Amino acid sequence: MKTLLLVAVSALALAACTPAKTPAPASVEAATVAVETAPAMTLAEAVASDLRSDEEKARDVWRNPVKTLEFFGVESDDKVVEVWPGGGWYTNILAPWLASGGGTLVAAGFDAASIEDAERRARTEQRLAEFKATYADPKFGTIEHTAFSATSGPLTADGTADVVLTFRNIHNWMGGGYTEKFFADAYTALKPGGVLGVVEHRLPSTQAQDPKATSGYVHEDYVKALATAAGFEFVEASEINANTADTADHPFGVWTLPPNLATTDRDGKPVEGFDPEKYKAIGESDRMTLKFRKPE
Repeated sequence: MKTLLLVAVSALALAACTPAKTPAPASVEAATVAVETAPAMTLAEAVASDLRSDEEKARDVWRNPVKTLEFFGVESDDKVVEVWPGGGWYTNILAPWLASGGGTLVAAGFDAASIEDAERRARTEQRLAEFKATYADPKFGTIEHTAFSATSGPLTADGTADVVLTFRNIHNWMGGGYTEKFFADAYTALKPGGVLGVVEHRLPSTQAQDPKATSGYVHEDYVKALATAAGFEFVEASEINANTADTADHPFGVWTLPPNLATTDRDGKPVEGFDPEKYKAIGESDRMTLKFRKPE
């Protein structure tokens, strides 16, 4: 107790001898407040953000972005590679969310340089330019842009990504004959312990797998086999994006269903007696949601 009293008296004496500090100018105080770091937005806030259109939000019931990204274990301070982001449906969620948490988004888009046809290459270059212009807005943070194709280079610097994601693209690469390259490139990009998240239209095991996946549907076991062959460990599957009403045997493949609602085949030929309302009622496709990990 004596020691505590002595300390208290000493403190009072020191305070009495110390000149009073002049209050900081209001401008200095305001500047101090201005540099405080804003808290990272939550994933739910990113999904509800005005950066997403009403049309995008209407598809949440089928794509379940919060549950899907949580299942993959994505955090707001991660370095995430999104391969073939397309029109940016997931980019509009990932970019601002990662930017708010100090993370990094790498958009590995189409590789225009790999396209031989001049007209198609020009269209792809235009799409890429529009994508980059859209996401140059500071509200999306700083996005790194790379490319993926049969002849592309690394998705990002080797061993630096926490997560690699792809949504409904495996069938495209099967058609191009470079699916194995995707898994190899993803493996190289990830840190040890990093996660590969795959969402893809699911073909029932009772139906034969077209090697080119022209229907847009893929066997779940086939995807697992490709991933494990590349060195990944299978972690878990989720039914988050399942749709038991989808039989995967539609006249125009997966594109018969929403949101495409195709009414003709690739040559523009219709099917006699085709009823589009039947396919609207099914909703979007049945999808596998698979989580893989690069071993430590």
